[in-house]
Amino acid sequence: SLSLALSHAILVCLTERPMSGYDLAKFFDTSIGFFWSATHPQIYRQLKKLQEEGLVTSAEEVQTGKPNRFVYSITDTGKAALKAWSREPVSQPLIKDDLLVRLQAIDHIDRDAMREQIEARLDAQREQLGQYHHIREVRFAGQVLDQDLGKLMGLELGIQYEEGWIRWCENVLARLGAV
Repeated sequence: SLSLALSHAILVCLTERPMSGYDLAKFFDTSIGFFWSATHPQIYRQLKKLQEEGLVTSAEEVQTGKPNRFVYSITDTGKAALKAWSREPVSQPLIKDDLLVRLQAIDHIDRDAMREQIEARLDAQREQLGQYHHIREVRFAGQVLDQDLGKLMGLELGIQYEEGWIRWCENVLARLGAV
């Protein structure tokens, strides 16, 4: 049975198309990685387990002048496991954020350091928002296919999330008297 969320994230990626471990890790970094993070070694380890459980298969692909690569595909058993997983209740994500914890003791912290940290967070959120807008322009410029609707809705939530953080950071900086 699938107990790790990483397994499900990998299966979700493989519904897109068959991929090598390297392709999968790259795809993970630029898509589902916005919602679930994993290192490349974790992905490779999980692929082996998924194959042992019969949820994915692999085929060796011969490459000229390069080592052969293994391409993974989701099996019917994998698709059934994904469907069963989709029926399970989702848990509310926990927020763990040092910045928000520090604000709880605002009268005991270094305010200049706090301003710098919030400015750094603001820059990071703006950069992420730019990436989301770029993905939206490149991938969802025309008519959205039914199979891509969920991806677009997730991306829209990401955009709203970043916009909310940006507004919050700007507001906090104004209240802390940022220059």
